[in-house]
Amino acid sequence: MTTERWSTEEAWDWYDEQDWIVGCNYLPSTAVNPTEMWLANSFDPETIDRELAWASVAGMNSLRVFLQYIVWEDDPEGLKERMDEFLSIADRHGLSTMFVFFDDVAFSGDEPYLGPQKEPLPNTHNSQWTPSPGHERAVDRSTWPQLADYVRDIVGEFRDDERVIIWDVYNEPGNSDMDQQTLPLLRESFDWVREADPTQPVTAGVNWDPNREKQNQIGSEHADVISFHDYSDLEFTKERLEELEAYDRPLLCTEWLARTRDNHVRTHLPLYKDREVGCYTWGFVNGKIQTNLPWSTAQTSIAEAIEDEDTDTWFHDLLHDDGTPYRPEEIEQLTEYTGRGDPAALPGDGND
Repeated sequence: MTTERWSTEEAWDWYDEQDWIVGCNYLPSTAVNPTEMWLANSFDPETIDRELAWASVAGMNSLRVFLQYIVWEDDPEGLKERMDEFLSIADRHGLSTMFVFFDDVAFSGDEPYLGPQKEPLPNTHNSQWTPSPGHERAVDRSTWPQLADYVRDIVGEFRDDERVIIWDVYNEPGNSDMDQQTLPLLRESFDWVREADPTQPVTAGVNWDPNREKQNQIGSEHADVISFHDYSDLEFTKERLEELEAYDRPLLCTEWLARTRDNHVRTHLPLYKDREVGCYTWGFVNGKIQTNLPWSTAQTSIAEAIEDEDTDTWFHDLLHDDGTPYRPEEIEQLTEYTGRGDPAALPGDGND
């Protein structure tokens, strides 16, 4: 067992063994948040199987998937069984999985809760997304022994599972007005993952907000592989890549695609291909989280109001819930650049 990060050489050896990683952040279209995805009563393998088949024919080979601590706390064995079923479905469609343990994003304004989840608010971006483990637990150190058990238990279960490509310890620490409050948990999370001795690398996003210097420092100093989010236009993304490439480690863009901010498949996929950066679009099948709508429609202070922002053009997501592409040319480009899949195997032509 080791709590040391991989050497630069180990990180590059791992990355060189992978095909170019291209995928999406995946939540079934029938789930409003990760709690609904993973609870026993709402876990939906039929929808997952159908939609991951679409991901495969759309040229993808990997998925980024959020977990929810309270589901593990309530039913650890059941969650691991459902994770195993999910991994089997994804693997059957040629897709690896990156799991995310913690997350500060809280579009709903609620702490996570068990049981039936609230219905999405009309015309509202990601209205019922809750953080993991929740902002209150994240800053309450008395809960950390249980949080450590959660991480160690799950990593221990899948530590040498080839279906799991990488572990993402924390999504956007500091988001939703948490600022630096959750950085101590971010630091500890790396150690908890490593204590379970995974064969897979460990990461946490840096540079999603360039002003978060301390978060970026923790991520860059502890991650085996550097991951980041970028919803910027092409020129700004190029500048970010120059900064990130200075770390001399493999790069993964774990969130991108924001059409009304000039972040498109046609602009950014060729860049990521050329720079050998793995990439995961935000969203895949448009569903209950409604991330086709821009951030400015969100109900909390996380919303970034932009005067007269276009709400007709899809912000995120690639497919309608019947599998038809929002923009067929995007799927064609994905399959062309990855050399995988077949756009003709999707249900239809979609529409703008």
